[in-house]
Amino acid sequence: MKQAQPSTITNALLVTPAGLVQGALRCADGVIAALGPDVTPEDGDEVVNARGKIIAPGLVDFGVFAVDKPAFHFGGITRAALMPDQSPPLDLPSRVGFIAKSGKPDLWVHPLAAATRGLEGRELAELALMQDAGAKAVATGRRWIADSGVMLRLLQYAAMLDLVVVTHAEDGGLAGEAAATAGEIATRLGLPAAPAEAEALAIARDIALAELAGARLHIRQVTTTRGFALVRAAKARGLAVTCGITPAHFLLSDLATADFRTFTRLSPPLRSEADRQAALAAIADGTVDVIASGHDPRGPEDKRLPFADALPGMAGAETLLAMTLGLVRDGVIDTPRAFDLTARNPARLLGVPAGELAAGLEADLALIDADAPWIIDRRKMEATADNTPFDRQGTQGRVLGLWKGGVRIAR
Repeated sequence: MKQAQPSTITNALLVTPAGLVQGALRCADGVIAALGPDVTPEDGDEVVNARGKIIAPGLVDFGVFAVDKPAFHFGGITRAALMPDQSPPLDLPSRVGFIAKSGKPDLWVHPLAAATRGLEGRELAELALMQDAGAKAVATGRRWIADSGVMLRLLQYAAMLDLVVVTHAEDGGLAGEAAATAGEIATRLGLPAAPAEAEALAIARDIALAELAGARLHIRQVTTTRGFALVRAAKARGLAVTCGITPAHFLLSDLATADFRTFTRLSPPLRSEADRQAALAAIADGTVDVIASGHDPRGPEDKRLPFADALPGMAGAETLLAMTLGLVRDGVIDTPRAFDLTARNPARLLGVPAGELAAGLEADLALIDADAPWIIDRRKMEATADNTPFDRQGTQGRVLGLWKGGVRIAR
């Protein structure tokens, strides 16, 4: 699917890294040709009037567990980094190569290679061959690699290949099969729980090994006060450490589990209100680099169970944009920063020419009405499963149009 005709989007509020710009954007041959207040359509261009609404880069969702095209398109996502926890795992070049082609032409799926064979944390997978097959990063999957020797070799190998290592930050020996964070709420509910320090211990070790190896480390989800402090300190020392978070962990605390609703059964589990406030502060001060959906749809067979027995996960692709724009309305961040977190920074981690509005980059674009109100309703979701923790919640921000490589694909 190639852009057959150049197009110009006029009367738009353009989201650029430098700020918001009123003007137009022209794309040709699948890339952004020009943008700014002085850009005008050329002869033969298709013209789209944005009517003063936002034109932003298509979202790059970093670390999803399933590919749901309709849900991604609804949420303004044009690229998704797929975790290796598939069936079978993405631990062979042939599997990576297949996934790398699976979403085209209207969604690009960027596979994250499994760090170890079978994601078992013991023997390194063939990272170089998987990189050649299309892997854009390497990930430990849903679990932490407990063996420090294996983790160090992984980081050294990835550093040689200039691949970022995406890690899950929970010390498995402490976390075990816990369904909640240790504290008053878990005690009252009688849920198996693990201390929040399981995250800090995992982060501290991985940062130390990444420094030793000279590797790039991305902690996919940081959710605790101590975890944010460790990442903040690592950045202050100049280490190549980045981190992400999902909307559930900056909008909800463990109080949301009080009714045993399994849609709030997540990994890592929801934290205390103090940790939630620390997450908002970390987003505001730049400690957090990525907001991702954590899209992990689970069917009723996995969720209609006692809380401790239900599988963790949430369908997050459709609500990612609206939940992030909520931070703008609350004054935590501004609009350009919102799209740095959801598009520009994840694109840079993956090394793909997208994620921001700049001449020469791919024309992955979203037309957005940031003020459009809607009610999140799991019964109407586009995802393959409806397990959202935000069911029946009012929000704002809708995608009015979506372009992949300059070709309109939605709305």
